Amino acid sequence: MEQGDRDPEGRQTVLFLCRHNAVRSQMAEALLRTRFPHRYDAASAGTEPAEVHPLTILALEEIGVSTSELRSKHVEELVGHGFDLVVTVCGHDEPTCPFFPGGRQIHRSFDDPSTVIGSKEHRLAAFRRVRDEIDAWIREAFGTHAR
Repeated sequence: MEQGDRDPEGRQTVLFLCRHNAVRSQMAEALLRTRFPHRYDAASAGTEPAEVHPLTILALEEIGVSTSELRSKHVEELVGHGFDLVVTVCGHDEPTCPFFPGGRQIHRSFDDPSTVIGSKEHRLAAFRRVRDEIDAWIREAFGTHAR
């Protein structure tokens, strides 16, 4: 698929990027797929992929979002795929955010909940907060756009 082309079903293609592709970009991918499956085809990747964080999976599943298709991917896996939109979701305090050529580029900063220290409940609360922030942004930014 060339840059800016729609997927075979006519949906806009969106790539979410974060360094590790373990938390925020995974959440954004899963939430966009769940909220607007007929309008968008979402993917995610990172420059230093790590295993999808278990609390990412827990935070998504507790609100009914499927995580069965989530897996960390290196941006190299997606070279040659055209995306209508490329969204970086790194936090303001992170020194580098991945880059992927092509498509319209935007940045939306979200804190990294995997850096929170404390009990499992304290850490899960951070994942829930970021999940809810991403979910609200997805609904606002992607829900108001017509096909």
